[in-house]
Amino acid sequence: MQTGIIYTLLAFLIWGLFPLYFKALHGIPAEEIVLHRFIWSLAFLACVLIFKRRWAWLRPALQQPKLIALFVLSAVLLAGNWYTYIWAVNAGRVVDASLGYFINPLINVLLGVVFLHERLNKIQWLSIAIASTGVAWLTWQAGHLPWIALILAVSFGLYGLLRKTAQLGALEGLSLETLVLFPLALGMLFWLLLTGQSAAVHAPLSTQVLIMLAGPITAIPLLLFAAGARRIPLSLVGILQYTGPTLQLLIGVFVFHEAFGVERLIGFSLIWLALFIYALNSWHAYHQSRSA
Repeated sequence: MQTGIIYTLLAFLIWGLFPLYFKALHGIPAEEIVLHRFIWSLAFLACVLIFKRRWAWLRPALQQPKLIALFVLSAVLLAGNWYTYIWAVNAGRVVDASLGYFINPLINVLLGVVFLHERLNKIQWLSIAIASTGVAWLTWQAGHLPWIALILAVSFGLYGLLRKTAQLGALEGLSLETLVLFPLALGMLFWLLLTGQSAAVHAPLSTQVLIMLAGPITAIPLLLFAAGARRIPLSLVGILQYTGPTLQLLIGVFVFHEAFGVERLIGFSLIWLALFIYALNSWHAYHQSRSA
């Protein structure tokens, strides 16, 4: 139990520190960072698979067209999520990005209702209603939808839905996702190099090293999360997951000095209240099932 908490918390802490990493790559366009992220992630994951001798799943997986199509779709969603997040960080919108991951758990609930025919109780519907009120408030105050947050929440929610219905585990699934888009990513990166449009080539050595570290920085928290989530209750995972966006929000406000006035505080507070009610309900339901 303690090991599971440590692994899971470490994963969310690393994700929470992502703004610092991507801000350090501010001279590299978001699309080029995404290409490097796929390439170096696959290189790192290949090393992990070799070390663990876990290649047996690959041949059967590559012989299933439906499975490949599913992971191509999940990889595209992941790429879109990565691009939006990296762009938001480098555009000084870390607070908006953190909102997306606060909303994400409730988007997951709605996707479960729509696609998996899951049923919600009155408390869960109340949570969604309060969160929706918070999003509506932020929309009214800003004069437009919080599109960065919504793109991040919906894309990662749909990604999670696809992975939930897939047959592969965390390590194998991420490896296949990076593999199916690897030829495209490599081809686009070569095109940038040949046309002289690659910013990474002209970046300082320290920035180039940081780009190469995108592989382990992407894969390690996912592997920690997969190892930790198996050891602790899902309700506890749900509570710990707010560590990441909370840390991102604090970095956005206190490190990058992004605006966070009373208007934003009201909207965020409504969403935090919704999450608190939902987490409390999940925790209560878990203990009731344990005592039954």
